[in-house]
Amino acid sequence: MKKTILKFVTATALLTSGLVVSVNASEISKLDVKKECNVQANGIEKVLATATKYNEIAVKHNVEFMRLGMKASQYIEAVDAAIKSGAKTIDIVDDKKKKTGDVAVEYGAWRACSFAISALTQEEEAKKTWKLASPSDGYKY
Repeated sequence: MKKTILKFVTATALLTSGLVVSVNASEISKLDVKKECNVQANGIEKVLATATKYNEIAVKHNVEFMRLGMKASQYIEAVDAAIKSGAKTIDIVDDKKKKTGDVAVEYGAWRACSFAISALTQEEEAKKTWKLASPSDGYKY
C-alpha cells in the first residue's frame, strides 16, 4: 500500500513539474528579446542574470545556442569574469579554445541573453510549425 502511494505521489509530482515547464515555455515565447536584453536600460548585471536564468532551461532542453564557436554559457562565463576583473572586452574563442577575436562586455552580455531566450522561443515555435518546413507541403527552398 505504501509503495503504491509513493508511486502515485512520484508520478503526480513528475506530471505537475512537466506542466509547469510547459507554462514557463509558453511564457518564454512571449518575451521580448530586445526589451529583456537591453544593456543600457536594464544594466549589465540584470541582463547577465536573465541570460543565466534562461540558458539553464535551454541547456536542460538541449537547445543551447552556439555562435562563432562559443556556446551561450561560455559568453555568460566570459562576461561574468570580465565584470569581476573590470575588463572592457571578452575574447571570442573557437571550439579549440583558440582566440578568434574580441567584443565589448556589453555586447557579450547582450549576445548571451538573446541566445538564451531565442533558443527557448524557437523551440516552442518549432513545436507548432515544424510541418510547414516539409517539402511535401509545397514549400520551395
